[in-house]
Amino acid sequence: MAAAVFAQPGSGARFDWGLTGAAELGRVCGALVVVDVLSFTTAVEVAVSRGMRVHPFPWGEQAAEYASRIGATVAVGRRQTNPEQPWSLSPAALSTAPVVADLVLPSPNGSAISAAASATGVPVVAACLRNARAVGRWLRRQGYGSSAAPVGVIAAGERWPDGSLRPGVEDQLGAASVLDALSGVPGGLSVEAAMALAALASTPDVPAAVRGCVSGRELTEGGFAGDVEIAVQIDVSDVVPVLYQGVFSAG
Repeated sequence: MAAAVFAQPGSGARFDWGLTGAAELGRVCGALVVVDVLSFTTAVEVAVSRGMRVHPFPWGEQAAEYASRIGATVAVGRRQTNPEQPWSLSPAALSTAPVVADLVLPSPNGSAISAAASATGVPVVAACLRNARAVGRWLRRQGYGSSAAPVGVIAAGERWPDGSLRPGVEDQLGAASVLDALSGVPGGLSVEAAMALAALASTPDVPAAVRGCVSGRELTEGGFAGDVEIAVQIDVSDVVPVLYQGVFSAG
């Protein structure tokens, strides 16, 4: 019986971290929202807004084999792009790369969580700072947010070298932006969701916080400041990527 409390029962909007949190909330929620601001869900929003269908896939060598099997294009690591292979996890690269019908987009965090969450059978939505408000509106229109049909918002986080979860400021702020758009849903916010939302209320300049956090600085110092600048654009998109039968397309 005690294990049931980890699903944050009785609330309409819930919050947790990483693959394990997604598995826990996926058992009981009517819909899941995955937030990986730097960079998976931002890359998904950019690609879907350009008309691509995005297939999430765990990071690894099997992604290319899977893409070949389904007749899709596979994205590579940021530093592996070339003129013949311009598609990568970089939102900046995806904003200018040729549009393809189907793109396999592997990543160790947001993509792996999305791929695993799809097995639950509930709708999975990709959210970021660019579309958080639109995601909240879409969920409300679909009737999610009651205690009977709760929403689980998952901050992907990053990984330490030993594979353990490293919570990320950028994902907490992205998740909080979705939760802010869900404020007032019939079922209310769980304590965990309310505390995540409090981080947004205490952050007067979200773009500056994302630029200055560890993940933002890591990308900038690695030569990918353009990815950060695309990711910190607030509510500039009405695109809501929804995962259906293993593919993200516009909801």
